[in-house]
Amino acid sequence: MKYAIVEISGRQFWIEEGKYYDFNRIPTDLGKQITLNRVLLVNDGENVLIGQPYLESVKIKGKILEHFRGKKTIIYKMRPKKENS
Repeated sequence: MKYAIVEISGRQFWIEEGKYYDFNRIPTDLGKQITLNRVLLVNDGENVLIGQPYLESVKIKGKILEHFRGKKTIIYKMRPKKENS
């Protein structure tokens, strides 16, 4: 089984070929290719390469399919009424 462990947005993810992943917002346009260069570990089925801390010779390419946004949150701040004394 081929997989890699990469660091994106300060978090580490187990990445496999042909699967879809949800990451924190990456500031890139939809449909653009991205290159993940913070690769910590790669297993190609025969060899396991471990970086210290990253593998310089390994780059992983991906594509931005969609940007997710959470539901809009409305916050109310309650202030006490002023007393007229």
